[in-house]
Formats: sequence, C-alpha cells, structure tokens
Amino acid sequence: QVQLVESGGGLVQPGGSLRLSCAASGRIFNPFTMGWYRQAPGKQRELVASITSGGSTNYADSNKGRFTISRDSAKNTVYLQMNNLKPEDTAVYYCNTWFMGKWGTREDYWGQGTQVTVSS
Repeated sequence: QVQLVESGGGLVQPGGSLRLSCAASGRIFNPFTMGWYRQAPGKQRELVASITSGGSTNYADSNKGRFTISRDSAKNTVYLQMNNLKPEDTAVYYCNTWFMGKWGTREDYWGQGTQVTVSS
C-alpha cells in the first residue's frame, strides 16, 4: 500500500502564490511518476502537472508559465509551486503517483486532496 500526504493548500488572493507538497510512503516501485490533479465543483478531475522519476515534466496548457512541479527523490516528495493564481484555479488539488507494480500492471494512488481557493 502507498500513502500520499498533501499539504499547502489555502486561501489566496488573485495574483498570489501557493506551494503544495506531497510526500509518498509505503510500497513504491521505481520508476514512478508523481503529479497533481485538480477538481473544481461540477467539473471533471484534470491533470495539472506531472513529473517522472527522470525529471521529465508535463503541464496542462492553462498552467504553463505559472506553475512549476519539482520532486525530491530522496524524500519521495513532489512540490507544486503556483504563481499568479487566478480564480479559475480554485479547486481541490489531489496528489497522484503511479508505477508498474509487481505483476506488471499499473497502480495508481491518490492523496486525500487539499483545497485551493483564489478569491479577493
């Protein structure tokens, strides 16, 4: 089993910044990808950004230039630095990790979610 513990959400004014953190622990198989998804009320969950074990990153178009994902492999921790936040960034942000497990099948794990609210 894998556990993901998120922190760093909150209320911020438009144009402000927040940094989310997510620490993974448990039975993790290398290589593994870590990422952030978000879900706004009435909308589907969507990818925000992801980063592979090798450091390759992927961003949603709406976040490019504003968000930066990084990871500390020694700590199995992923970070999401969010700058110039907009009201439309308001959502519950979920940490995700996935890897190919013992039997060669994909295993996905999710954090409990952290609320990010951008409002004046």
